[in-house]
Amino acid sequence: MAWTVEPKHFNRNFELRSRKLAMEEAKGLVKRMLLVKFKDGTPSAQIEEILKNYANLVNLVEPLKSWHMGKNVSIMNLDQGFTHVFELTFESAERLAKYVDHPVHTEFSNRLRPHLDKVVVITYEPTAFCT
Repeated sequence: MAWTVEPKHFNRNFELRSRKLAMEEAKGLVKRMLLVKFKDGTPSAQIEEILKNYANLVNLVEPLKSWHMGKNVSIMNLDQGFTHVFELTFESAERLAKYVDHPVHTEFSNRLRPHLDKVVVITYEPTAFCT
C-alpha cells in the first residue's frame, strides 16, 4: 500500500514548520517602531534628505541589524496625523542600548528632532503566534 500526503496536509505541515522557524529566529530580537509627523512646512526635499540619512544609519551603526520605513497611506483616518513609520531591528536589548548611545545615532537624533511635530517610540520583542 502506497502512502501519500494530501496536498492540504503537506501545506499545513509546511506552515507549522515555517512558523516554528520564525519563532526560533525571533528569539532575542528587539524591534523599535517610530511614528513621526514632520512639521508643517518642512520642504519635501529636506524630508527626503532626512530619510536618506536615517536609512544610512544601518551602514554606520553596527548594532542596528535592519531598518525599514514607510509613508503613511492609511485611509481610515486613525493615524493621528503621523506621516511616516520606521522599524528598526536589533539582535538583543543590549544591542539596542549600544545603538541609542552611539554618537552617530545621537548626532542624527539631534538633527532630526527640530523637524518633528510629534513622535511615538515603541520598543518590543516580537512574538509569533501559532494557531
